[in-house]
Amino acid sequence: MSIGSPGSRPTRNERREDARSKAKQHREEQLKKDKRNRVLLQGGIAVAVIAVIAVVGLTINASVKPAGPGPANMASDGIVLGIGMKAQPTEALADGAAMVPSAVTPDMIDIRIYQDYLCPYCKDFDITNSEQIQKLVESGAATVEVHPIALLTSRSAGTKYSLRASSAAACVANYSPDDFWAVNQAFFMQQPAEGTGGLDDSMIKDLIQAAGASNTTAINSCIDDKTFEKWAQAATDRALTGPLPGSTVANVQGTPTVLVNGVQYTESLTDPAAFNSFVLRVAAASYSTATPTPTPTPTP
Repeated sequence: MSIGSPGSRPTRNERREDARSKAKQHREEQLKKDKRNRVLLQGGIAVAVIAVIAVVGLTINASVKPAGPGPANMASDGIVLGIGMKAQPTEALADGAAMVPSAVTPDMIDIRIYQDYLCPYCKDFDITNSEQIQKLVESGAATVEVHPIALLTSRSAGTKYSLRASSAAACVANYSPDDFWAVNQAFFMQQPAEGTGGLDDSMIKDLIQAAGASNTTAINSCIDDKTFEKWAQAATDRALTGPLPGSTVANVQGTPTVLVNGVQYTESLTDPAAFNSFVLRVAAASYSTATPTPTPTPTP
């Protein structure tokens, strides 16, 4: 719009029309800007919603994934030790595979212990009875099957010590199985108090090395990578769900749960004589109910 000839001053009406024109142009530009911002905002919200859905999807996915491969030598969720406290070898469980109960050896005492490395009662039982259990195993009269489970994961000030310790024990079973018993004892000798943060991973590694485990480089990497944590939780869930193989016990209701030839020990945890007497009674009962071997008929 013209506002007068060159060199002339615009009139009042011309200035008013010019101001109106500029105001109209500004309003139109602002409306376009507001519309553009709304489109961008709605697009951003949509992207955010998609991102949230993706995260939720990944979380659900992670929760339904198989527990992951288990450690070698623990197909039963426990490690079976025999003469020399040497481990009976088994293949590692594949993703999602069912655990394989250990076979019972005839005429041998079968001891199975479900334990938590943070459980003070488990420590009491271990300190009281580990020596006589080892003597029975060393003599060839018994086998002992140790099941490290994680019932007390929430009782270590958020560090999940129970779960970390049981999965570290699985690393030992996988890479240094014949040293498992020594490491098992070390876990109880250095047991932290319930409710504290417990041992951190570097302290667990030091404990395992001090106990004499071999192949510590692989064990340390296994601990760092949390290789068997999902398996350890799954093994705990199986123990809690039951039934416990080789027995009529429905499931683990507390630790330690100790079975001798399938019979649960419920007596003193701090009296070695009580456990010894129980083992002898159960063994005698098992032998007396065993099917006798037929006597050969003499040849005429």
